[in-house]
Amino acid sequence: MTVLHALLILLAGVAAGTINTIVGSGTLVTFPTLLAFGIPAVNANVSNTLGLVAGGVSGSLGYRKELVGAGRTVRRLLPMSFLGAATGALLLIWLPPGWFNTIVPVLIFIGVLLVVLGPWLQRRAAAAHTDQAATASTARGIGLLVGIYGAGVYGGYFGAAQGVLLVGLMSVLMTDPLQRINGIKNILGLVVNAVAAVTFMIVAWNHIDWRVAGLIAIGSLIGGVLGARVGRRLSPWVLRAVIVVIGVVAIVQLLRK
Repeated sequence: MTVLHALLILLAGVAAGTINTIVGSGTLVTFPTLLAFGIPAVNANVSNTLGLVAGGVSGSLGYRKELVGAGRTVRRLLPMSFLGAATGALLLIWLPPGWFNTIVPVLIFIGVLLVVLGPWLQRRAAAAHTDQAATASTARGIGLLVGIYGAGVYGGYFGAAQGVLLVGLMSVLMTDPLQRINGIKNILGLVVNAVAAVTFMIVAWNHIDWRVAGLIAIGSLIGGVLGARVGRRLSPWVLRAVIVVIGVVAIVQLLRK
């Protein structure tokens, strides 16, 4: 690895940490960068996952004010992210590459659509008749848990635009403000990356490039701090617009592979 390559990987890590904290999809910066330098796809994905854990820590800490009062929700959702991440990480090792190539762009599109329609769907839910409230609330709760698990599986497998999916799901199925949802998304994304990273260290140690993982970790740690300062100042509609743009870029990038 040349000094220039190391510097570019470090900068890609900064960009990924910033983007992940604001919305997600930072992997769409780091993963192609690693591939361009000749790192095998599985090694790049595994090493990238390990490196981005650091950015998840700094980004989550940066959103700690928005998470005040969200402890109960986080504790309810974390187990689903944990189980989903472990499942996805194992699928990456066991399944042939490309199995998710068709479904991943569809999932990201659904996430973008949910982000756009979130406020309208929330108003529709709030206007529902009171005698339907308990049933609707139960259905939303179950749907949220299943969706969080599914996003965890995807995040453990590849992870690009996992944040878009999480924000989309929570925007529709929860009534919390968007900035709090973004903070919860950072916590769940951190758990998914951490669980996947530990799984990789157990079952795929030979696929880890520790130089790459270390450079991305340093860069994403810085990026997480930057992303928290930028993201928390964005208005809900601006944040939604950023999410949509990132989501569309993710779909285009994945379809071009």
